[in-house]
Amino acid sequence: MHIVLVEPEIPGNTGNIARLCAATGSELHLVKPLGFSIEDKYLKRAGLDYWHLVKVHVHENFAEIQKLYPSNNFYFNTTKAGKRHSDIVYQPEDFLVFGKETAGLPQALLAAYPNNCVRIPMVDDARSLNLSNAVAVVVYEALRQQNYSGLR
Repeated sequence: MHIVLVEPEIPGNTGNIARLCAATGSELHLVKPLGFSIEDKYLKRAGLDYWHLVKVHVHENFAEIQKLYPSNNFYFNTTKAGKRHSDIVYQPEDFLVFGKETAGLPQALLAAYPNNCVRIPMVDDARSLNLSNAVAVVVYEALRQQNYSGLR
């Protein structure tokens, strides 16, 4: 799986997601601008000693990723989608795309791919989950569908 964070802002969240990527064999794609330095101590601390297990890609913009992976599926996670994250049949090389903590994904991106937008079900008054928690929910659903291939 490929995890994409578009303009992440909080180093601790990205570090936690990097640790998740290490544990699941997922690749991490970070789209600039980042709200922190890759050398940030909080980022490194949250990822603990798992960084050597993570393949991290840094991209100038989202279009760069699409150009590099033109035949892959992209699923955009947003609280505004009608389709649940578990309604998708995920493939091993799919991209799970998440937006920044304070604003989510850009509206233009969501509007360009309405059939590929998904949400995690929540009660009506809940705005959203913490970014690292949301990524974990979706990644493990995708991996469950693949019978946790490659994991013990």
